Amino acid sequence: MNNDVLTIIVPCYNEEEVLPETVKELGEILNNLIKKNKVASKSKLLFVNDGSRDKTWSLISKYTKEYTYVTGIKFSRNYGHQNALLAGLSLAVDFSDMMITIDADLQDDVNAISKMVEEYYKGSDVVYGVRNSRKTDSFFKRRTALTFYSLMQKLGVNLVPDSADYRLLSKRAVKSLLDFKERNLFLRGMVPLIGYQSSKVFYARKERFAGQSKYPFRRMLHFALDGITSFSIAPIHLILYLGLITVFISIACMIYTIAEKCMGHVVSGWASLMISIWLLGGVQLISISVIGEYIGKIFSEVKHRPRFTIESETYTSKMKKL
Repeated sequence: MNNDVLTIIVPCYNEEEVLPETVKELGEILNNLIKKNKVASKSKLLFVNDGSRDKTWSLISKYTKEYTYVTGIKFSRNYGHQNALLAGLSLAVDFSDMMITIDADLQDDVNAISKMVEEYYKGSDVVYGVRNSRKTDSFFKRRTALTFYSLMQKLGVNLVPDSADYRLLSKRAVKSLLDFKERNLFLRGMVPLIGYQSSKVFYARKERFAGQSKYPFRRMLHFALDGITSFSIAPIHLILYLGLITVFISIACMIYTIAEKCMGHVVSGWASLMISIWLLGGVQLISISVIGEYIGKIFSEVKHRPRFTIESETYTSKMKKL
């Protein structure tokens, strides 16, 4: 018999369409684990309402009253997916031996949770949920994802390819993760830095059960940019190389111009002048933007503002009653 407590943390943003099915499926998984004595009877589902504008929190409150294993956190406003995950982990770590994070859209196979728990008992502090294929993705999304993972690897960032935020963490792994104090969160890059024993569980990713994706192209691009600038200064090095290349090109153009002048080949120079102005202007704007991105992150870090504000929660009171 295993008495380790499991908390399954589910970030939610405008998930009223899918939430009833999410509660049903995760509830069945959790209750089966309890019946098989794989986790303690006080194990819980913890839904984190990330400032939803629909009836998500009303549904969470309703299920909290109906089921003893359902609990919730309500943010005062929208703080983002990564902060929602961290809030759930911060609250659950004092009462749980292991924590699993999973999105509410049911694209990640909930049946992999049992396999993650088995890996935990084998000694893994971190168990990654890894997709065994990307058949459900569009061609564009599949190619951009592969490009992103390849780029991050070349930049020296240790990521687990084809794994998102579906993972199990032990209590000590979460405590180590919470020691990372940065406000610009990229958990996919932070978790591998913990360094404890890890393993992988492979699963087939499904289509979204209901509702719309909360990660359109614009947000995916912003997320990728956050990941790169939070873990690597390679873009700043790239600016240096770009500047050096531009200087060499300019010197070559200058030598060519002098040679043409000496040979009496007079040209107007209008086209080359305009091309040079546009090229150098573009390089300067890109360089300023990249440097500004890093300065912006420094600005947000040094203020030390709270990562999130919890308006209300039902998790602590239910855990203390047991």
